[in-house]
Amino acid sequence: MHNEVPAEGSALPRPALHALTAGLCAALLLVWLLDLESSDGIRDGDNNWIPPLVSGTVAALLLFIPDRFLSLNRRSWIAAVGSLGLTATMLLTTEVEGNWGVLESICLLILLGRACRQIPVPLVALPLGLAVITGPARTFGWEPEEFTSVLTFSFLLTFATGGVIGLACYLRVLDSRRARAVESVRQGERLELARDLHDFVAHHVTGIVVQANAARAIRDTAPEKIDSILSDIHDAGTETLDSMRRLVRVLREVDGPPRRHGELFSEIAALVSDFCSGEDQRATLSVAAAARSARLAPEVETSVHRLVQESLTNARRHAPGAVVSVRVDLTGDRLRAEVANTQPVERAALPVGGHGGFGVVGLRERVSAVDGTMEAGATPDGGWRIAADFPVLGVPDSST
Repeated sequence: MHNEVPAEGSALPRPALHALTAGLCAALLLVWLLDLESSDGIRDGDNNWIPPLVSGTVAALLLFIPDRFLSLNRRSWIAAVGSLGLTATMLLTTEVEGNWGVLESICLLILLGRACRQIPVPLVALPLGLAVITGPARTFGWEPEEFTSVLTFSFLLTFATGGVIGLACYLRVLDSRRARAVESVRQGERLELARDLHDFVAHHVTGIVVQANAARAIRDTAPEKIDSILSDIHDAGTETLDSMRRLVRVLREVDGPPRRHGELFSEIAALVSDFCSGEDQRATLSVAAAARSARLAPEVETSVHRLVQESLTNARRHAPGAVVSVRVDLTGDRLRAEVANTQPVERAALPVGGHGGFGVVGLRERVSAVDGTMEAGATPDGGWRIAADFPVLGVPDSST
């Protein structure tokens, strides 16, 4: 069970994201200080150092403003139009002069990359790229040395702009593929749930029909037993309707052998036994007596079975030599299933693309569909743990 990214899975973990943001802020601050140091106007007493340093600061602010306050598309247009306007002003008037700030160009390049990756139709990429390439023109002069310097920096920034656009488009394609893969996994879980629902509903309806025929047969010879049969029919119909209400939006299009209702724990024991039959694979199973006595809806049974099955599969694949523990208990009015493994003896090779597995995505979809909750993550000892709570139809009486 390796550290899979949850669903919504392409994002970095929050601590890593905070560390990356802090590192970026520190790097941009260092660039701003270098811009400040390289501004000759400060030493000469002129004011031509103000525009590039102010524009760099504004570009950095636009880069870090949260989307809930100002969308990425609007921030990108503001940065592009503002940068192009400042460049045009410095070229067309002799009253405003200034040096070219590297901080502004870096922020514009980052905005360009984010725009090309995240905005559905990134029309802003053209003015942003143009603003980056024309930035060095603010130092334009007819002297050969100044003219050559402008062309050199613009030429280098052209390659940088193209590289950023190419990388952003590549990441955009990866994001699209991952989104389709996640949706495919979720749809597969919905279809699997629908298949199970069909099997269990068919089982209950068959029982209802049999009991109704029995009531018809004994209505003249043993009418006193009809009330009991009608009560059983009512209970079976109620459970069936509850299952259908929870999964009514699921469509059934896949085939597979149905599992028998009421044999969840024997099936889990078989899964653990099959897991231990592999080389260097060890696992323990603990099922509380209260959990065995709890009444579970059919779709909950299949979800618990799937959670254990997927977790053991991940442990075999990504944690060779680790000890796996499977525990099922009753906590209050919820059934809790937990699968955890210790640190693997040796690290298995990561899947192609890194930690981009979708097993946890499917499990979350399935658990959520039956009104359950799930948590997954690394353990302090370097292992992995998945735990889920499921609703129960009936809790055993502790006094009996």
